[in-house]
Amino acid sequence: MAGLRYLTLRKAVIATAQRLDPLGIDRGTSGNVSVRAGNGLLITPTGVPYDALTPGRIVWMDLDGRYEGDWLPSSEWRFHCDILRSRPDVNAIVHTHTVHATALACHGRGIPAFHYMVAAGGGQDIRCAPYATYGTAELSANAVRALEGRRACLLANHGLIACGYTLNEALALAVEVEKLSAMYIKALQLGPPVELSDAEMENVLQRFESYGQNSGRKRR
Repeated sequence: MAGLRYLTLRKAVIATAQRLDPLGIDRGTSGNVSVRAGNGLLITPTGVPYDALTPGRIVWMDLDGRYEGDWLPSSEWRFHCDILRSRPDVNAIVHTHTVHATALACHGRGIPAFHYMVAAGGGQDIRCAPYATYGTAELSANAVRALEGRRACLLANHGLIACGYTLNEALALAVEVEKLSAMYIKALQLGPPVELSDAEMENVLQRFESYGQNSGRKRR
């Protein structure tokens, strides 16, 4: 184990993946986690339960999809590679099939500015990327477009993607998007909720830039 490259990051990927079930945002082998490592990334393997992960089972890949070792990377490796290639401000990605976010995605619905915390996704709304078969280049292209100017998106009939500067940020955003999805579904039961104006959401986004430990980190 001591000879593995990026051992600390491998352990961090495992710790993040193993928090998904206790946090109620994924079960079994669905979903996946990645983090930038050198000129590539570390990603969870396909089809391996999170409680069976070891540092040696975390897969290193370059950003063109070539991988090292005997373990196959997640079936969704394409969008992890493409997001990290196109977004130097992103270092970590969490993809899950959370119940409420996926319910919205199954209707092709994103999350509008019904609550100011939607700005946590990096913009004035959280978009839903059009459907494409999992693991395909088409799905990856749809996700990259939906994430333009954003840190989170939904995937139609599939789930959600949350991005962060760190694994903790990406995980926290995935939890927040699921909470917002549940709130939005509840609000819709009373009728279309009032949406905040573009000007107010821009004000919130600017305030987020100087909030807490995010101070000085610019939006992309």
